[in-house]
Amino acid sequence: MQDFLSQFSGDLPMEDFQWFVKEVHRYFGLDLSGYKPHRVKRRIEILIKKYRLSSFQEYLRFLLSNPAAKEEFLDKLTINVTEFFRNPEKWWELRDKYLPELLVSSKGRFKAWSAGCASGEEPYSLAILLEELNAPSTASVLATDLDERALEEAKAGVYEARSMVSTPKAYLEKYFELLDGSYKVKDFVKKRVEFKKHNMLQDSFPQSLDLIICRNVVIYFEASAKDQLYRNFTKALRLGGILFVGSTERIFDYAEIGLKIISPFFYQRVK
Repeated sequence: MQDFLSQFSGDLPMEDFQWFVKEVHRYFGLDLSGYKPHRVKRRIEILIKKYRLSSFQEYLRFLLSNPAAKEEFLDKLTINVTEFFRNPEKWWELRDKYLPELLVSSKGRFKAWSAGCASGEEPYSLAILLEELNAPSTASVLATDLDERALEEAKAGVYEARSMVSTPKAYLEKYFELLDGSYKVKDFVKKRVEFKKHNMLQDSFPQSLDLIICRNVVIYFEASAKDQLYRNFTKALRLGGILFVGSTERIFDYAEIGLKIISPFFYQRVK
């Protein structure tokens, strides 16, 4: 095996990769065309190397005949690294400054969307803040992702300690049950969140939203796809609604598409 690995350059032809992307869309319904190609290509080549294959064509045949490998492929190509209250100071800013205003201005019809929610830490973080603010039971969170396995994990709501590193002790005691060393989200928190499969590059967006949280997801897309996503997010917000993005993400043409910066990581729709 070592001889094979030393011969594998990890630099397969780009035209073969482009063919593979089209075939993945055809067979699996996963559109990779909007993602940064070199990042995606590198991830796939690591998998090809793992199974001692020599081409994208071989790897596609392998995926079509091996359900476990297909699941692994889909998992590796979607971004599911997250934790509760990631960048906690920004979540406390949301809790103390913006959520109270949004709850009042929504007049009892508060709607939020966690886009690219991965395994659920982000929408549950928001649901916990809604509980902290005694939001009405009608205040809801739509949580979506392309990865069905991640969505199933999210619905189960059971997390290892590493996901809780930024969660205050008081929140752990109030909103989670300790379960064999893991933390399970309590049912009254779960009731605020609805999980659905959604492809941000293909499917229509929900509308008239008070808050959209999409953090550390858009960075994986090509520039043209990024631009379209931010435009679609803006249209999905009501006037005065807020978009909460990740620490590595910047919207450079925010004014042109109808947003203004109200704080680092936070944009508000103004037109």
